[in-house]
Amino acid sequence: MKKGCLLSVIIVAFLGLIILGVILWGTKVYNQMVTNQEAVTSQWGNVETQYQRRADLIPNFVNTVKGAANFEQETLTRVIEARAKATQVTIDPTKMTAENMQQFQAAQGELSSALSRLMVVVEQYPELKATQNFRDLQVELEGTENRISVERRKFNEIAQTFNTYIKRFPQNFIAGMFGFTAKPYFESMEGAEKAPQVQF
Repeated sequence: MKKGCLLSVIIVAFLGLIILGVILWGTKVYNQMVTNQEAVTSQWGNVETQYQRRADLIPNFVNTVKGAANFEQETLTRVIEARAKATQVTIDPTKMTAENMQQFQAAQGELSSALSRLMVVVEQYPELKATQNFRDLQVELEGTENRISVERRKFNEIAQTFNTYIKRFPQNFIAGMFGFTAKPYFESMEGAEKAPQVQF
């Protein structure tokens, strides 16, 4: 009888240790997923900041260009409309999907395209390109485009770390239980295989 009780106690203690180990492992995995998800959210904030910086530069840029005699109003209107559309498309980083990422990229791509068309037209106005204000804004805009590119690359790296972690076995069970889903990546836009030629 005593042997049977001792064996039962050992089995219960052993099962208790296994359950405790599983709980501790699950807690560690969950906390790592939260940490990785917060890194994605933080980096998304950095991406948005750079896009917002570009959007904030555009009104000054448009006003500078507008001062040129006979400047094409239609080109300026396209830039202004594209900027308005781009600033309206936002993403909650906790609810990112491939679809809303595509909408965001499409709106930002339209703005980039409108800016590129504006730069082509500006080429016809050497007196405008010679002004200090235009040159200063040009440098700021170029710098912002580079920052956007860097922050997008970092976002993809951090999203990849998160996605890889939640898809690995056995973490995928915890991810499924708590609703952690893969984050979409920034993808190259059509024609991105060619380096953009922005002439100022």
